[in-house]
Amino acid sequence: MQKISVLIGIGFVDMLGFAMVFPLLPFYALRLQADEWVIGWMIASFSIAQLASSPVWGRVSDRFGRRPALIVGLAASGVAFVVFGFATSIWMLFLSRIIQGGGGGTTGVAQAYIGDAVEPKHRTRALGWLSAATSAGVMIGPAIGSLATNLGPEAPGLIAAALCFVNVLFAWRWLPETAPARSGGGAAPTVRRSVRAAVWEVARHPRAPVSRLIWIYAIGMLAFMSMTGVLALYLEREFGITEKTIGLFFVYTGAMGVVMRAVVLGRIIDALGEIRVMRLGAVSLTLGLLLPPLVGSVWLLAAVIALVPIGTALLFPATTALVTHLAPDNERGQVLGVQQTFGGITRVIAPIWATAAFQALGTGVPFYMAAAIAGIVVLLALRVGGDQGRGTV
Repeated sequence: MQKISVLIGIGFVDMLGFAMVFPLLPFYALRLQADEWVIGWMIASFSIAQLASSPVWGRVSDRFGRRPALIVGLAASGVAFVVFGFATSIWMLFLSRIIQGGGGGTTGVAQAYIGDAVEPKHRTRALGWLSAATSAGVMIGPAIGSLATNLGPEAPGLIAAALCFVNVLFAWRWLPETAPARSGGGAAPTVRRSVRAAVWEVARHPRAPVSRLIWIYAIGMLAFMSMTGVLALYLEREFGITEKTIGLFFVYTGAMGVVMRAVVLGRIIDALGEIRVMRLGAVSLTLGLLLPPLVGSVWLLAAVIALVPIGTALLFPATTALVTHLAPDNERGQVLGVQQTFGGITRVIAPIWATAAFQALGTGVPFYMAAAIAGIVVLLALRVGGDQGRGTV
């Protein structure tokens, strides 16, 4: 558990730095006279770089080890924050996002690290802890970033960079290697499939066990990120929520996600197993996306929107844990990198279509469409075989 504790601490600090800077990006871009559509692409550039780098990072970690891949990814984030802090042009903000997205491709590596270090029956719980740590960083980071602006426009980026570089030193000193290729002392096994072949296999054989799980993850992420892309607009339009009050709403949902992942998830996994938890999460997410346009008060909205963090806390860690059970040991990092690539594609697509539907078709339409997408996840989850739960393959 010491290995996982170190990884969780690293994940928290990494996301803390990310969350310090990300909410400030539109304001910095507007200060440099960027158009709104440019800001949209600036935000998407992170996901584009992440989805391009994720399978590569996964394969590198399979070949050379999880530890060096994670350290290089953390260092890349530090460089990105320095660029952000000193950005004097729009292209420098783009460069910052692209560098950070490239380093952020190590998300699958962190998940593979847990797959290496944790017994199959405990992987969902450990993935939930890692997700809870990053969610806590997302909760705390924006407040620190906003306060840091009082020290000057460069301060948030430089403070986030300092956190990243301290994180690199911490990982270098305390994070042990877990990849089978390195921890055993033997020669690293050759990964037979290329990155392109691994991605193509998921697209070409969607009914294969691992492919089906990756599609569940990606389509679920599409539904969730579609709602996230319009939530602030919906709250402002329907309930008069402003930029001064919306932070409380996100703290509420974020706190619920942290509690679910850190406290509740492990107990539910022990009682039901990964497959049932995955299905329960898909149903909860579907209902959480469907109901918001049907309620008439902000208090009822707070009650039904809670189904979304509950659903994602159950769906995504359980699905990822099932992937780690089925992926070959010497390709686990690459497979999880491919999963992050498909998830990254949906992160790019979701806010683009959801905001367009919000503007052209009505405020509730994106929620209904996202619920329909999540309904597909429910159907796919029902077709996952019972032999894929609890680490048996």
